[in-house]
Amino acid sequence: MSLFRFICRLSALTIWVVLGLCAIILLHPFIGQAGRGWTKTHWSRVLLVLCGILTTRSGSPLASGPVLFVSNHVSWLDIFLLNAARPTVFVAKSEIRRWPLLGWLVAGADTIFIERASRHAVHKVGHAMQERFAREQAVGLFPEGTTSPGYDLLPFYANLFEPARKGEVSIQPVALVFYHHGRRSDFAAFVGEETLVRNLWRVLGGTGVAVKAVFLAPIWSPDGSEAPPRSKLGHLARQVIQQELVPRDKIGPS
Repeated sequence: MSLFRFICRLSALTIWVVLGLCAIILLHPFIGQAGRGWTKTHWSRVLLVLCGILTTRSGSPLASGPVLFVSNHVSWLDIFLLNAARPTVFVAKSEIRRWPLLGWLVAGADTIFIERASRHAVHKVGHAMQERFAREQAVGLFPEGTTSPGYDLLPFYANLFEPARKGEVSIQPVALVFYHHGRRSDFAAFVGEETLVRNLWRVLGGTGVAVKAVFLAPIWSPDGSEAPPRSKLGHLARQVIQQELVPRDKIGPS
């Protein structure tokens, strides 16, 4: 770990986040959905570079039309990793809104926040997802409901597969595979009771973090047939992502 490296990266990241907030306030009202999407994707790519994250990609995200991206969840970096591939609206826990700077940025990027303590949370979020699908947008979902170290998957909550199922929207699983100095690692994982500040210290102060985003074949696409039940869709998505997380490829990007 390097204090100098941490300070340099944190300073650059803070400036970049502030610029992102300025873009949301000053530009987004005037540049339309396509312009906002272009800004989001390229801004996310620069952010990952500033954080020292090496990214690689396997497979291709569905490039047009509405889609539900279903991914495992390891770090606060996950949102930017998927946005770097295609501009995506995320379903995220409401606590993220209170994070300093990053929370304001995520809120300004059209994030759908779920109040997990609310009885009507799933219904409200489902309605918001359907609105995004109607605009031909991609929606990102972390169905584990929380982060994990990245070697395995927690159980999937399949309730939020229903808006895509009802709307006849393609569902594409994504596996995010994390490495540290070329080996599978939970070095960047943001799990348990760890604070965001402590995680930033480790990620920004260290080196060698790399992530491979594996875009898998859609588990369902509208073809005129009825979609499987949401429980079945959740099982299929979890199964194919799990196969990519099995640490058979312990050596990766360094």
